[in-house]
Amino acid sequence: MAAGSDGALPADAASRAQELREQLEAHNSSYYVLDAPTVLDAEYDRLFGELQALEGRYPELLTVDSPTQRVGGKVLDALQPVTHRVPMLSIQTETDIEDSGAVNFDNRVRKELGLAEEAPPVEYTAELKFDGLAISLRYEQGVLVQAATRGDGATGEDVTTNVRTIRVIPLRLHQRAGAPAVPDTLEVRGEIYIDRRDFESLNAAQQAASEKLFVNPRNAAAGCIRQLDSRIAARRPLSFFAYGMGESTGWALPATHCGMLDAFAAWGLPVNTDRAVVSGAQGLIDYHRRIGEARNRLPFDIDGVVYKVNSLALQQQLGFRSREPRWAVAHKYPAQEELTEVLDIEVQVGRTGAITPVARLKPVFVGGVTVTNATLHNEDEVRRKDIHIGDTVVVRRAGDVIPEVVRALAERRPADARAFVMPQTCPSCGAAVRRDEDEAVARCTAGLYCPAQRKQALLHFASRRALDIDGLGEKIVDQLVDNSILRTPADLFRLEVPALAALERMGDKAAANLVQAIGQCRDTTLARFIYALGIRNVGESTARDLAAHFRDINVLMAADELRLQQVTDVGPVVAQSVAAFFADAHNRAVISDLLAAGIHFAPIAEPEQLAPGVAGKTFVLTGTLPTLSRDEAKARIEAKGGKVSGSVSKKTHYVVAGGEAGSKLVKAQDLGVAILDEAALMVLLESM
Repeated sequence: MAAGSDGALPADAASRAQELREQLEAHNSSYYVLDAPTVLDAEYDRLFGELQALEGRYPELLTVDSPTQRVGGKVLDALQPVTHRVPMLSIQTETDIEDSGAVNFDNRVRKELGLAEEAPPVEYTAELKFDGLAISLRYEQGVLVQAATRGDGATGEDVTTNVRTIRVIPLRLHQRAGAPAVPDTLEVRGEIYIDRRDFESLNAAQQAASEKLFVNPRNAAAGCIRQLDSRIAARRPLSFFAYGMGESTGWALPATHCGMLDAFAAWGLPVNTDRAVVSGAQGLIDYHRRIGEARNRLPFDIDGVVYKVNSLALQQQLGFRSREPRWAVAHKYPAQEELTEVLDIEVQVGRTGAITPVARLKPVFVGGVTVTNATLHNEDEVRRKDIHIGDTVVVRRAGDVIPEVVRALAERRPADARAFVMPQTCPSCGAAVRRDEDEAVARCTAGLYCPAQRKQALLHFASRRALDIDGLGEKIVDQLVDNSILRTPADLFRLEVPALAALERMGDKAAANLVQAIGQCRDTTLARFIYALGIRNVGESTARDLAAHFRDINVLMAADELRLQQVTDVGPVVAQSVAAFFADAHNRAVISDLLAAGIHFAPIAEPEQLAPGVAGKTFVLTGTLPTLSRDEAKARIEAKGGKVSGSVSKKTHYVVAGGEAGSKLVKAQDLGVAILDEAALMVLLESM
């Protein structure tokens, strides 16, 4: 197949390239989607090599949907933002994990549709809730042209080059006989995941290469997709299931959600077969139970199932609420539990000197991660659960919840099991450990003279909600304290580049960046500064109340317990902690050093600058807002005189709900609390 004398592309080369592309994609679909290989690996490699050679000889033959483009390309400088033409909305989570979760959803749907009690049951599509990374695939004229992450629902990140490496995702939709015509434009919504067996193989390879192990399949998938080097994604065992749709043009939609998924499958998109069309609440309950029983036998992780009204016309009629569809809900499963062995019980020293027993466990995979440690909270908790070193215990974990030792199996206790004994001296500094009569927690009595407490205090001082010093992590603080470079937070402002650059894994550039970050944190707020000091019993909310009331650090330090109790929500316990902290000569010296180092507080808003609809009101934030982060929304509310709480109660004035709002939104609706979206919040904040 030589080119003609005029250099024109031979027709047989173009024809052969197209034939090879179609054959290779058909083999990909059979192998990766249908799990039914139609060709030996050696034959696939021969066809692939032939196509590569053709495209190398005639570059004009190369197309974006060629199978050769799945190997990854050049390294990107950054992921570019993508505005979703149709927002990638999240769905509400049904908090009741029992059968009533399905009943609650069915009742809400019937009520919204105005159905009488005797009306026929509603038809639903029930699907698995995959534990992976949500993705949007945009096809134009059947060709994959863009892939984007969910992001905040309105704007995601362009990950097209990485997604093209996933062999189960067709680069071109197939127009098969009997299938609907491929739409002019189609945005397919779905989930990228890694199945358990592939995850274990991936981590084994990571370990063999002395590289960092992945925590769980979901994090591994998300990390691969957001890599700037698509060659890394090409080497990872990523999979995909389609379950929904964004923008679509040039297609007469089917009548049902299930019909839409059937069309996806006909075009070559992978759609999970464990879905079902069911009727009414009982159908949902039966599906939830069936999948729950089969959950551990699935090759991939799920954390629940999803119910969707099957009729697309009824979906449109039901519409949306607080950026969530009324026609769909996620119904989770209970926390997962596994058995493992307590290898030892050690203690950790916290920022306030709290001595916390921690169970060191024989590694066990539960709730999507490998668990090796679990807090036992305090000595009384260890006694209550009767946990001995050597015991077989039940470990529970759900979602991102910290692993918990539920109970010990006393009947399996070995003869050499040992009871836990709380140490009488601090394992970090050797100082005495004391437990006050009115407390469940034992504490080291050395204060900041204890290296462990000093490290935790410095990390707290630099944390995001305190002084927010970017780059000051645990390993750096460990070295600085162990080498006696840092003794108090004030020492941070005396750090210089040469001393930092000499630390392990630190160079001149990183050291210079850290010194710059420390310098930038000199400008802060009085509330952040009070919180950063790490006063016992003083969280962010109390720190803000103290700042708003006293408005000056020196006035606050001079306040006695009686005056402190005049502050909103400050009672005797908090007042005693604050007064005791500022009475300590060492603490006062540290504060003096910090102020001398140039710590400067931004002016506190005067009463006339507060928004009347916000000042004195309690807000609860839930879900993901379109443009504001949780911290930004919180800061704006507080700047206008409002308070932000973590839980909904009768005293809550407003709940601000974004995408993926869960139980807090449901509770607010039950209590009749006013619900705002981001736009309504901004109107309230700007009212004067």
